[in-house]
Order: sequence, then C-alpha cells, then structure tokens
Amino acid sequence: QVHLVESGGGLVQAGGSLRLSCAASGTAFNINTMGWYRQAPGKQRDLVARITSGGSTNYADSVKGRFTISRDNAKNTVYLQMNSLKPEDTAVYYCAADVESVGMRYWGKGTLVTVSS
Repeated sequence: QVHLVESGGGLVQAGGSLRLSCAASGTAFNINTMGWYRQAPGKQRDLVARITSGGSTNYADSVKGRFTISRDNAKNTVYLQMNSLKPEDTAVYYCAADVESVGMRYWGKGTLVTVSS
C-alpha cells in the first residue's frame, strides 16, 4: 500500500509560479513511475507529467516548456514546478504512483491550483 500526500497548491495570478510536492509513504520503495494529473471542473483527468524511477520524463503538450517534473527517490517525493501559469491551468492536481509489481496505481487526494487572469 502506498499513501500519497500532495501540497503546494493555491491561488496565483497568470504568469506566476507554483511548486507542487507529493510525498509517498508505505511501501514506497516499490514505486516505479510517478506522475501528476489534473482535472478541471466538468472535464476528465489528464496527464500533466510523469517521471520514471530512472528519471525519464514526459509531458503533456500544453505544459511543455513551462512545467518541470522532478523526483527525489531518497525522499520518495515528486515535484512539479509550474511556471508561466495560465488560467487554463486551473484544476485539481493529483499525484499518482505506479507499482508495477502489483499492477497498481495509487492516487493522492489532490491539491487545487487556481490561476486568475
């Protein structure tokens, strides 16, 4: 079992920055890929960025060049640095952790990011 806790959301003006953190506990040593997803009101949950245990990353086209995902394996923590934020980035951001050995994806409860115009 993996428990994920996100932090760092809040209200920011367009053009501003926020840094999200997600700390994993439990059997976190089994985690493979970690990622950030977001869900805006009335929309589906979509991938924002993900990072493997080896450090390989991929991003949604809408955030490339603005967001950076990073990971501290020693701390079982993943980060999302968000720069040049836009109102359309407003959403609840969820952390996810994949444990391939058991075929499970664990989710955090989410943190709200609101970008005002």
